[in-house]
Amino acid sequence: MTRLSDHFTLEEMVFSQTASRDNIDNTPSEETVRNLTRLCSMLEQVRKSIVRPIVVTSGYRSQELNRMIGGKPTSQHCIGCAADIRVNSMSIDDLMDAIIATDLPYDQLIHEFDSWVHISIPSRDGGIPRREKLIIDK
Repeated sequence: MTRLSDHFTLEEMVFSQTASRDNIDNTPSEETVRNLTRLCSMLEQVRKSIVRPIVVTSGYRSQELNRMIGGKPTSQHCIGCAADIRVNSMSIDDLMDAIIATDLPYDQLIHEFDSWVHISIPSRDGGIPRREKLIIDK
């Protein structure tokens, strides 16, 4: 296993049931792995602030995988700068509120379909985080 941080591995950040089932190559570039490492650093800070493990439901997505699942072409998942997360012992609302209450430099937090929180970092190292808070619902 390739560790990107203390609690997150490259394998979990690129895993996709859809990619496995449909034989889609979801191998990130070196630049994307650098972004995933920055993203995992943010996830470590979230984990530390909520004092609970984080489940990554979707991390990196190749363009082909992103198209297959209906993601936006400009999704930060495609460059390794976003993950969809949940915490087994917290509601999505509580997870959102807990992250918002921190001073973490996230780019976007999106409460999606009452099922997960999308968290992203700026698309380039040293970029200014927008700290946007959004909701996507049916």
